[in-house]
Amino acid sequence: MSVNRRDFLLFLSAGFTTLAVGSCQNSSKSPNIFSSPEPKFPQSLPFKPIKGPLPNSLDLIQAQTSKSVIPVSDNSLSAQQIQAYSTYEVVDDLVLPEGFTYDVIATWGDKVGNSRFGYNNDYVSFISTGEDQGFLTVNFEYISSAVWLETYQQIIGEPLPLKNLQSSDPKPTINAFELPEKDPLRQDILKLSQEGLTDLGIAVISVQRQADGRWVRTNSAADRVISGLSGWENNQYLKATGPAVAVFIKKGQGYNDQLGEKIIGTFANCAGGTTPWGTVLSAEENFQSQVTEAVYPDGTTYPPSETPFLLEEMEGLGNVFGLAGNKYGWIVEVDPTNPQDYGTKHTWLGRYRHEAVGIRVEVGQPLAFYSGCDRRSGHLYKFVSKGTVKDPQDKKNSQLLTDGMLYAAKFNPDGTGQWIPLTADTTINPDQPNIHAGGIITLPQRPKGGSFIAKTDKDIQNFKQQFKTLGDLYTGIPEEKQGAILIDAHLAASAVGATCTARPEDTEIGPDGSLFIAFTSGTADAETGGPNLEIFQAPSEKKQYEYGWLMRLVEDGNVPQAMTFRWQMVATGGEVAEGGLGFANPDNLAIDGIGNLWMVTDISTSKHNQPVAQGRLDKNQQPLEGTGLLGLYGNNSFWFLPTSGEYVGQAFLFAIGPMDCELTGPFFTPDQKTLFIAVQHPGEKNQTRRDMATKTLEFALQTTQGEEFIQTRQVPWGSNWPSKQPNHPPKPSLVAIRRINSEQIVEKPNPL
Repeated sequence: MSVNRRDFLLFLSAGFTTLAVGSCQNSSKSPNIFSSPEPKFPQSLPFKPIKGPLPNSLDLIQAQTSKSVIPVSDNSLSAQQIQAYSTYEVVDDLVLPEGFTYDVIATWGDKVGNSRFGYNNDYVSFISTGEDQGFLTVNFEYISSAVWLETYQQIIGEPLPLKNLQSSDPKPTINAFELPEKDPLRQDILKLSQEGLTDLGIAVISVQRQADGRWVRTNSAADRVISGLSGWENNQYLKATGPAVAVFIKKGQGYNDQLGEKIIGTFANCAGGTTPWGTVLSAEENFQSQVTEAVYPDGTTYPPSETPFLLEEMEGLGNVFGLAGNKYGWIVEVDPTNPQDYGTKHTWLGRYRHEAVGIRVEVGQPLAFYSGCDRRSGHLYKFVSKGTVKDPQDKKNSQLLTDGMLYAAKFNPDGTGQWIPLTADTTINPDQPNIHAGGIITLPQRPKGGSFIAKTDKDIQNFKQQFKTLGDLYTGIPEEKQGAILIDAHLAASAVGATCTARPEDTEIGPDGSLFIAFTSGTADAETGGPNLEIFQAPSEKKQYEYGWLMRLVEDGNVPQAMTFRWQMVATGGEVAEGGLGFANPDNLAIDGIGNLWMVTDISTSKHNQPVAQGRLDKNQQPLEGTGLLGLYGNNSFWFLPTSGEYVGQAFLFAIGPMDCELTGPFFTPDQKTLFIAVQHPGEKNQTRRDMATKTLEFALQTTQGEEFIQTRQVPWGSNWPSKQPNHPPKPSLVAIRRINSEQIVEKPNPL
């Protein structure tokens, strides 16, 4: 079957109701579909896709590629799917295709230098230092409070001071920053926050591949942790470059931590990127959970009291230490081979809820770094360096990150777009609230600071009458003003008309220089709003769409410094019968050695395997949609999307994660024989699985033809991964996926 992009999109719009051998047609007449008693997976795929909980396009391909000559109607195909999917068993393990295995390399609590391997490992980078050896750099994003508190003593070996924090209030917040130093409650919060921040940040671990293909740790002198408290009790402060440093060192309207340009720690480290010169970039994402996000017009931060400690969520961990909020939300660069490097925050790359870094490095051109702000209504950004690249492998390229310009993307409905500079003389021109999911947009609040919610065209008109340029919204001498703009990048970008998007989670540069972007969810938030519905549309109509998209962006002239671009959605989440590819909420991306896309999903843990009753109606007898149907997709998963060949435009299931987890940070070794991946927060929803507990749940599924049927699903309740032993605590862990025969995961095509 040869399917080009145009035919494929037309095919999606037809709802997968027809499929003819050799072509895709949009026809009311159903052609014959050939079936076999033993469906075979397409032999041109690099692996045999595993069976997920939902019917998907593979069921159609199996029917089409069968050698049988027995014609089967659409009804018969639905009947086959109903029989195949009427029961399904979820497994508390990392489920892989035939011929693959995985090895656990490191897990929460393992010793790393003078610290430990942290919690909720996310982005993974591998820097080779020789044949079959190198450094893994791993991010630690956040604390899953319920399961962390439940299992901490088992894993770490000491109790937590919880007695003084017991309260009848289900969510008591405590401003420990203002408690007396010797207050017992303050001391308990200090200990809890210290342990939490120790489990966040970045770890560097040395590894080596054994003769049998397994990767093991070698525990070199360079192994270390850059935690949320690095610098607090030692001199391992993080450094900073760029205009925001001028704000850090001045006394302004807001709170000052008295440390000048020195920074204590890094946390909320989600995705990232790896440079050709051997450094790793770590993205600080949801920092607002631990410190205050809001700033004053001069870029100084609101006081720590604005984000008090909250035990039940393990949030506000920076409160008791008096951490300055404007020093978090940046991109951190680390050289894993240098044991004295504890990270540099490059402020020209902007402060927002960073998710990933797409890195474009070409000789004779400026650097281009792409990153998204992972919030509902977040923007896509590009940093362009002032200087140009001479040698992509020269570590001096890090200096190019100290000077340049940050831009935010404006997407146009016709598939074009432009980059808007975040500089003082850029014109104020925010989008109207009514084009966004949720009907609102957040903008800088002046003169007070922070933000306000614009709900009407009148709100926008008044804002534009009062402020003409970004320079009118921020104060200070030129460098300080530029620093304040970068510190407040999300609101500044909204003010100048950057497009509010659908949670941009990953940005990856393809072999041809194009940018792939994973947009995770197109629904709105009551406080921040949602994406522009003229750009982020459901397959059938203009409305909020939960299940996400993959976009391809091509710079005009295909040069990093281009100020205009073209964009196109190349994959849509959702059920096949509704125009999707069978996955939901795309997140981290990886590109293999021959240019194929690999994608993991980020379905909210609270929605995993949440039952969907017959008829798909809610308690008010209204049709379920959006997040109400996420339970259909089961656990988070890992997908393969060919970018060439006969199955371009399809998505094939490669792996399913353990219970309540998220698969994160896929990263291929240069020889393409190992795929590192982090398994984050197993057991987050139902904690430790007790006595192999399982529940039987029902789900109203659809066949690829749209016929509803009921699936009975066996679901483990909680997790014991990675040990998989009864009643063992679940632990976030880093694994290496490989073929049992040690061959490449995806082999390059044979030359003609």
